Amino acid sequence: MLLLWVSVVATSALAAPDPRAGGQRRGAARVWSAAPNVVLVVSDSFDGRLTFYPGSQVVKLPFINFMKAHGTSFLNAYTNSPICCPSRAAIWSGLFTHLTESWNNFKGLDPNYTTWMDIMEKHGYRTQKFGKLDYTSGHHSISNRVEAWTRDVAFLLRQEGRPVVNLIPKKTKVRVMEGDWKNTDRAVNWLRKEANNYTQPFVLYLGLNLPHPYPSPSSGENFGSSTFHTSLYWLKKVSYDAIKIPKWPPLSEMHPIDYYSSYTKNCTGKFTEKEIKNIRAFYYAMCAETDAMLGEIILALRQLDLLQKTIVIYTSDHGELAMEHRQFYKMSMYEASAHVPLLMMGPGIKANLQVPRVVSLVDIYPTMLDIAGAPLPQNLSGYSLLPLASETFKNEHKSKNLHPPWILSQFHGCNVNASTYMLRTNRWKYIAYSDGTAVLPQLFDLSSDPDELTNIATKFPEVTYSLDQKLRSIINYPKVSAAVHQYNKEQFIKWKQSVGQNYSNVIANLRWHQDWLQEPRKYESAIDRWLNTPANLNKL
Repeated sequence: MLLLWVSVVATSALAAPDPRAGGQRRGAARVWSAAPNVVLVVSDSFDGRLTFYPGSQVVKLPFINFMKAHGTSFLNAYTNSPICCPSRAAIWSGLFTHLTESWNNFKGLDPNYTTWMDIMEKHGYRTQKFGKLDYTSGHHSISNRVEAWTRDVAFLLRQEGRPVVNLIPKKTKVRVMEGDWKNTDRAVNWLRKEANNYTQPFVLYLGLNLPHPYPSPSSGENFGSSTFHTSLYWLKKVSYDAIKIPKWPPLSEMHPIDYYSSYTKNCTGKFTEKEIKNIRAFYYAMCAETDAMLGEIILALRQLDLLQKTIVIYTSDHGELAMEHRQFYKMSMYEASAHVPLLMMGPGIKANLQVPRVVSLVDIYPTMLDIAGAPLPQNLSGYSLLPLASETFKNEHKSKNLHPPWILSQFHGCNVNASTYMLRTNRWKYIAYSDGTAVLPQLFDLSSDPDELTNIATKFPEVTYSLDQKLRSIINYPKVSAAVHQYNKEQFIKWKQSVGQNYSNVIANLRWHQDWLQEPRKYESAIDRWLNTPANLNKL
C-alpha cells in the first residue's frame, strides 16, 4: 500500500477535493448527509516552516504538498506552549495554557474536561481516536517532573547524553516508527470497516509521535529524547546539500535563558558541521516518514470516495529546533520550536490558498465546532479558522469573530529557568520572561531577521513597551509566573516527602547524575535556599 503513494502523487491520480462541495453551513439546519466528515492528524515536533519554506528543496513531502495545492495553508501557525502535554491541552480545550493550568508534561487537562470531540459527538458525529493524545498528561518520568519543578533553582545541571543520530542497518526499512504505523493502520482500517458504512458524519483523530526524536537507550526510564533515528529509505528523500547550517552566537553572547536551555540540553560543547548537518538530515527524514503516514489516510479517503466529503486537517503540537540556536528539542519560542504546520482541505475549503495571518492551536477547537455547526462557547481563547479558509463561511461570520492580529504562547516546563511568554504579531515577536524585570525580554523583527539572530528589544524601546503592554492586557504574566513558581515548590515538596531523606540519591540517578554526583551538597543547598525563598522575592 505504501509504495503506491509516490506514483499516485506523481501522476496526479489523486482527485482534488471540490471546494464547492458540502452542505449547509454554520447556523443553518443540516441533514447528516450534507455535513462534512473531519479527519484531524496531529504529529509531534514538526517544524511548520517546512510546509512553505524551505519545503521540497530540503525534503520531499508529497502529501503535505498535496494538501497545500488542494487546500488552505496557514503560513504563521503557532503552538500555545512548545511542549507536548500543555500544547495538546490547548488543542483539546481551546484555552490558553494559563487558563487550563497545564504547566508541564505532568499536568494537563482534567480527564473529564469537555473537548471538541465530546461536543461533536453530541451533535450527531460518530467519533474515533487513535494514537498519541497526551492532553491530560504526557510523558512524565521522575526526571522530567523534578526538572520542571526545580527549574527556578539557582543551579545548572546537564542532562545525560547529547543529540546523536542512528541509522537503521536495513537500508530499505520503511516502517521505522512501528508504533505510529500501527496506529495509522488502525485508523485506515476504521475508515474502511466502520466509517465507510456510517449514515452520520464522522470525526477521526490520529496522533503521531514522529518526528519527535527517540529516547537515548543509555538513559533508561529517565531518558532524554535525543536520538534522531531513521533509515536510508527516508534519508534519500532529503537533499543533503540544501541543508542549512544554523548560525550560532558565541556562548558568552547568548541570552541567559538560551544559555541555560543549551546547557541543560548538553549542547554547549563542540559540534562539527557534519554532526549538525546529520542531525538536521535525520530530522528531515523523520518528517518524510510522517508525511507518508498522513498520505495513508488521504489515500484511504480517496479509495473510499470519502475525500470530497471530508475536511482533512494536519498540524503538530510544536516544532523541533534540530540544532538551531545551539539547541535540539523544543521548549523555546524560536521559530523552529514554536512554528507549527496547519493545513486544511476538503468541502468548503479554498484550494491553493495561503493565509499569512497569525493563528494558533487553540483555534482548532472552535474550528471543529464550526464545521459541525455547533454553537461556540463564549470563553474560548481561540477563533474559528473557517472565515480565513473559505469564502463560503466568510459571509456567515461577523467581523467580530475574525481572528485577532496576534497569538499568545507560553512555557512553564523543564529546560527553561523562567516562565516564558511570546506575543507574535504580523511583524514582531516579543518574548517576556518571569515577572518582566528579572530577565531581559527579546524582540525580533521577523520580516528582516527570520533566523532570529538579533535581539532588538533595547534598540526599539517604544515597540518593546507597546508589545509588553499588549501582552499584559492579554495575560497578567507576572502573576502567572508567581503561581507556577508556587505550584513547582508545592509539587517538589510533596515528592521530596514521598521519597524521604533519600531524595538526593534519587536525584543523583536522574538525567543530571553526572553533575550532581560531583557536588551533591552544593545542589542540595541550592534547593534548600529555593524552598526558603518566597515566590514574590525569588530572583533567577
